[in-house]
Amino acid sequence: MGSNEVSAEPLMICAPIRSQCVEQILKNMHQAKAQGADVVEISLDHITNFHPHNHLQTILTNKLLPILFSYRPKWEGGLYEGDENIRLEALQLAMELGADFIDIELKAFSCFKTIMEQKKKHSNHGKIIVSSYVDGVTPTTSELLNLVTLMQATGADMIKLVTNAEDITEIKRIFSILPYSKVPLIAYSVGDRGLISQLLCPKFGGFFVYGTLDGNPVPGMPPLETLQEAYKLEHVNEATKVFGLISKPVGHSKGPLLHNPTFRHAKFNGMYVPMFVDDLKEFFSTYTSDFAGYSVGFPYKEKVLSFCDEVHPLAQSIGAVNTIVRRPIDGKLVGYNTDCEGAITAIEDALIEHGCNDGGEVLSSPLARRLFVLVGAGGAGRALAFGAKSRGSRVVIFDIDFERAKSLASAVSGEAWHYKALASFEPEKGAILANATPIGMHPNIGDRISVAEASLKEYELVFDAVYTPRKTRLLKEADEVGAITVSGVEMFLRQARAQFNLFTGLQAPEHFMREIVLSKF
Repeated sequence: MGSNEVSAEPLMICAPIRSQCVEQILKNMHQAKAQGADVVEISLDHITNFHPHNHLQTILTNKLLPILFSYRPKWEGGLYEGDENIRLEALQLAMELGADFIDIELKAFSCFKTIMEQKKKHSNHGKIIVSSYVDGVTPTTSELLNLVTLMQATGADMIKLVTNAEDITEIKRIFSILPYSKVPLIAYSVGDRGLISQLLCPKFGGFFVYGTLDGNPVPGMPPLETLQEAYKLEHVNEATKVFGLISKPVGHSKGPLLHNPTFRHAKFNGMYVPMFVDDLKEFFSTYTSDFAGYSVGFPYKEKVLSFCDEVHPLAQSIGAVNTIVRRPIDGKLVGYNTDCEGAITAIEDALIEHGCNDGGEVLSSPLARRLFVLVGAGGAGRALAFGAKSRGSRVVIFDIDFERAKSLASAVSGEAWHYKALASFEPEKGAILANATPIGMHPNIGDRISVAEASLKEYELVFDAVYTPRKTRLLKEADEVGAITVSGVEMFLRQARAQFNLFTGLQAPEHFMREIVLSKF
């Protein structure tokens, strides 16, 4: 095993600053401090007409946080294309002027040894980070360990290893090397599939996490605000249980904003993270005991059944799973569906609240005997269709994939229509319309399903499973014609409460979770 030095390092949140002028850098530093950063990394290669002495002196004189300077050449993914000696001299000057950290590439370090000597000679307190940026597929664990050994041999105070994961399963290799470094190791992967390398690094022995400034998104890096509000990584440790959303894409997920504060409120040591998954088989074979449960999103709710060791009868009958729990006693994956009751009870309660309970007293549900018009026959659509059928509704299903619509209609004794027919479909008065497609989801908020405007007013209630934004274009237009509307946020909340119960074995704090949803969604 490796040294315990890494685990002894206090957690540091670093904000990258890649501005073109010094004035903006200083503004960004104020912003970073206000948003909870512990250190900033300033990329000198991004500064237009960079004048080392003047610009470095101004930045360091006005610094509000410890500063890490990098000056990345183009051959290592940066912008600098000039003389290499001038670049190295600028980094040496930064050290002499009082930089807290400077970052020098492993490939350039042989030309940089004089800085190490100068540091020792002048007892400079700044730390030197030797870094390596790996393009393409993340190397094997043994290859990464060899690279770590090479960087350690330079005598640097810290080392930094950055990859560009092409698949989320590559991140496990990064986690596996963290305990083996004899000096503090910063290791992560960039890009959308690399996000968990930032969020979960404290669990596996990492100490340095990057978070972006508001308005300056970087793929694979969480916003500083979200780190502080949702994740609070200072509470993460080796015993933290990992949960997350399996989806593609995953950037729309607000699950971390709800689940993580709820875990802390319940004093449950868990972390919920977005997981951009390309290959379910590879994912489940790579991440095992450390990962205790999952939410399942688009487009995997149906496909994931075959990767579950057991499936709850309701989920089996629906043919879709949105929740998976790794059973502690044997490690088996058990699939559930919390979407069904989450969506249907949200619709029922809205009808009851508005006094639309025809048939409810006899058949126990205000959905009984109603026409339930469903758009989308995927995982969420299957949950809605089975839920509506169980309440006595007559189900009509529209989908671009007509064969899929027919298959679902057959399962719920309903009717199947091609999506194109939706524009001319005339519902009976008092029908329910439910959108179970991603149409209208952020960032495409101007879109909506092609139900005719004249027909929209015939529906008693319109439900949209999309929850980002909270009020979709479909719901806004339904409001305008006087229909009852139910947002996907309500479905999200209800299914999340059921997920919390399954994840933790505890009872979900309903009032606490609703307050979060109302204030943050």
